[in-house]
Amino acid sequence: MAATLRASKKGLQIVDQAIKMKGWNRHEDAWSGLALTSKATLKRFWRRIPIKRDYFIDICKAVELENWEDIVDNSPTSQTDSIPEFFAYDDAWVGREQLVAKLTQKVQEPCRLLFLVGITGIGKTALAERLAVELQSDCLQGDWSKFHQENFENEQQANDFASLAIRWLEKWGEQIAPDDRQDTQRLLYRLVKHLRENRYLVVIDSLENIMEGNEEEGWNDFKDEWWVRFFESLLAAESCQSRFILTSQDLPGQIPERYKNFWDCQTLSGLMPSERLELFEKTGLEIGTGSANRPYLERIGAAYEGHPLALRVIAGEIGDKPFYGNVVVYWNKYKHEIEEVEKAIEEAKTQGIIASADDQWQLDRYTRKLRKNVRSRLEKTFERLKQDVLNAYRLLCEASVYRCAVQEEFWLSHLEDWDCNEDEQEVALLALRDRYLVEDVLENEQLLLRQHNLIRSVALGHYKQLGEEDE
Repeated sequence: MAATLRASKKGLQIVDQAIKMKGWNRHEDAWSGLALTSKATLKRFWRRIPIKRDYFIDICKAVELENWEDIVDNSPTSQTDSIPEFFAYDDAWVGREQLVAKLTQKVQEPCRLLFLVGITGIGKTALAERLAVELQSDCLQGDWSKFHQENFENEQQANDFASLAIRWLEKWGEQIAPDDRQDTQRLLYRLVKHLRENRYLVVIDSLENIMEGNEEEGWNDFKDEWWVRFFESLLAAESCQSRFILTSQDLPGQIPERYKNFWDCQTLSGLMPSERLELFEKTGLEIGTGSANRPYLERIGAAYEGHPLALRVIAGEIGDKPFYGNVVVYWNKYKHEIEEVEKAIEEAKTQGIIASADDQWQLDRYTRKLRKNVRSRLEKTFERLKQDVLNAYRLLCEASVYRCAVQEEFWLSHLEDWDCNEDEQEVALLALRDRYLVEDVLENEQLLLRQHNLIRSVALGHYKQLGEEDE
């Protein structure tokens, strides 16, 4: 029994007639609602991309096509039709519809390099893969063999430019002579030429792993200068058929501004309140208007500011033993962690208690799965910051005492205790901005700084360690 199914061309004609009888369009809200699936899955159904068997059957039955077998394409699936195994995007995807539409248009137009940036776990990889699905029809002309994904978290593969260029060119059918393997300039020329003349969609994940820096030149430069030459060559070319979507916790500082027409950067934030609830519903939790679950899930979503990874981990824990989907029992066990965050934020708003180093926030670690999937990733970010930019690490830890957004000078004053002059203070803050570890917010016509609740939860723990190290 096939795990996935796709529609045949003839089958889609039958479905098209069925929805016309109901007065629906191809992406009707009522249709996806009755089928208990997402609009993204419905779009994949119409594009004849294989989807999970249960979703396929439910989509057909929702338009009263009980003989769903008549809709199935039973012909062998070729490599060009076979959807890749994505790292993060799946049928639990929710929201970001306007953003997907905007970024899809950008990539279809002159944007050759699209950077998706933000804190770890915010959904950069899932969005990149979601865009690939959206672009499959037009950008790839339905041919998934023209899609390629590279993950720089994979330590089993060399990530210097020359090694990757050889790997890509050989995958795409080019023969590399022994002399060319030793000639990086020649490899650069051949790879850029191949990408210019052929249509590929390339997703590169975790670009921050091939970057480094120093105080003089910044902390987001490529370790291998050939990466700089590669991206600049793609942007400088008169034309280029291929497109790149790159995810990173840091925006590379060496992408030339003079080619801004051909590259763009999108910072990701958390899911909106309605999207958070939709995520919980997609993972099997009941969220109806009168449901006892709804207010608790809303409070959890707000405490995590819609952080997709954290919310998916929590949803998975609620759905698994010993809770088996009982949100109220989960809340009763762990409500203290959420209430700690709510209390601190409320005191900052109503009583003016804007700072406290004694807050016991544990959003990143109050269960084993959160420690494994969320805290561990955030710890890597903090460790990299501590190693690369010590003053920025100190600033992030020191500023964790603030429960809400405050003026920039409040933050910078903390580095005076570390004998940092004004220039050093500004450099440290710039490093945090470059890594999206600080958020600029506009309140009462003032530009203020704040930390995401998850970042603060981790930073508070490091702040206490910082004090111990200083003693």
